[in-house]
Amino acid sequence: MGYLLALDQGTTSSRAIVFDPDGSVVRVAQREFTQHFPRPGWVEHDATEIWETQQAVAEEVCDGFAIDALGITNQRETTVVWERATGRPIHPAIVWQDRRTADVCARLRAEGADELVRRKTGLLLDPYFSGTKVAWILDEVEGARDRADELAFGTIDSWLAWNLSGGTRHITDASNASRTMLFDIHAQHWDDELLSLLRVPRALLPEVVDSVGPYDAAWNGIPIAAMIGDQQSATAGQGCFDEGLGKNTYGTGCFLLRNTGGAVSQTENRLLRTVLWRRDGVPTYALEGSVFIGGAVVQWLRDGLGVIESSSEVEELAASVDDTGGVVLVPAFAGLGAPHWDPGARGAVFGITRGTTKAHLARAALEGIAFQVADLVDAMDGLDTLRVDGGASANDLLMQFQADLLQRPVERPKVLETTAFGAAFFAGLAVGTYADTGALARVVDRVFEPSLPASDARELRARWAEAVERAKGWEE
Repeated sequence: MGYLLALDQGTTSSRAIVFDPDGSVVRVAQREFTQHFPRPGWVEHDATEIWETQQAVAEEVCDGFAIDALGITNQRETTVVWERATGRPIHPAIVWQDRRTADVCARLRAEGADELVRRKTGLLLDPYFSGTKVAWILDEVEGARDRADELAFGTIDSWLAWNLSGGTRHITDASNASRTMLFDIHAQHWDDELLSLLRVPRALLPEVVDSVGPYDAAWNGIPIAAMIGDQQSATAGQGCFDEGLGKNTYGTGCFLLRNTGGAVSQTENRLLRTVLWRRDGVPTYALEGSVFIGGAVVQWLRDGLGVIESSSEVEELAASVDDTGGVVLVPAFAGLGAPHWDPGARGAVFGITRGTTKAHLARAALEGIAFQVADLVDAMDGLDTLRVDGGASANDLLMQFQADLLQRPVERPKVLETTAFGAAFFAGLAVGTYADTGALARVVDRVFEPSLPASDARELRARWAEAVERAKGWEE
């Protein structure tokens, strides 16, 4: 058996990982790319830089290996519009964190469109998703609407597949399509009513394919065999193939998903219903809660405040104090996601005194991540044990605090590259490396058990809830 390649295109870096058939990491390469913040609440990427960094790391890790297939996993909702003839983006990519279309979503909600969007897509009307981003680009780039049939829209999976295939394949998988507000998750197709509502011409849209290919496309002779959004991919990488199993990923944001099988959940807790993956034309669904700012708050400590020089320093700094000294940090830098869904919320720090140090602030930042995840778990209900992954899940202090808040075990796998491995595993399914999902072997590294009295956890969470209420609606 040969090796499998995962292209893991994230919000802050492009990564490529080679796995052997046993699921062990053989080689990794990573390159960060530039984050652009042209105005408050706006977040952009250079789509060309994304492609160039992703291509570079893929070439780096493949050297000397016989690769059977590659899988793509990607930051979701981030929107690219490019010229079909030249492959040139007509505007910077608008990132999933971007809030520039909040007023458009508010107007549509006022007109009663939220019920339609919720019923067909499983999503809420929010600038987080791709639909209003596409329309904004078409409105703001001169002449774009008039030549829509010459343009292509895609989330990052589409953008990579287009470039990897030399412009021959304009495709997206069902998991990514379900994040656009343009896709009927029940009927499994682009929806004309939604396209009309959000003013997105059908001519721009990619073909929707299964998450498990192959797709009659290749890069340097390697079949492109899987495409799946990063959070869905992590759910696969955690082995959550049975209904009821779920995981939380601690990345730039935090994302809690629970497999609901072939049924679309009817939750009333303001969680999202989304396509988990699609195979042989049959969708599996998930319930999802999204936190917009997770590990990104550590980046802010590093880049915005200079509190730390590297992200790896945050755990030691936070552990140098026993608690936050009463400081609560609400990292709502891009609004609040589930279960609050308040795009007008902004980051806030409460409880600062003359005795507050950078260590207290670092600890409060980590705790702010865990508090947000605890809110999601409460809304999700039914998760007895929380499976975790993502870069920040390596932080023992954060994971222990998470278990303490939840008053339930937190289970961390031995291999944290679950997002990349999910895509690689699906690529392996497509080309026969694996016979079925039962071939995935998951090894637990550590289980964090609650050590804080339940009464103390309730007191901390009550203080957090008060801070969140104060941070809401800041820009309204």
